[in-house]
Amino acid sequence: SEELSDSRLSAPMPGNIIRVLVQAGDKVISGQPLLVMEAMKMEHTINAPADGIVEQVFFQTGDLVQNDAELIKFSLL
Repeated sequence: SEELSDSRLSAPMPGNIIRVLVQAGDKVISGQPLLVMEAMKMEHTINAPADGIVEQVFFQTGDLVQNDAELIKFSLL
């Protein structure tokens, strides 16, 4: 079972990953940009919802993601 301290970030819409700004092991703070998606010719920055450590990044620049695809797994600090 997943621990309460784990968190996941999902894509708010289908789109392309145009920039990945973090990698596994990075310590991030609440509001820090983690990656940038492009959807409908607009850029959408995905920010950290809380302080934590990036556990895994599931996509790379150029990848097409579906709505609600898990983008990043991280543990809360």
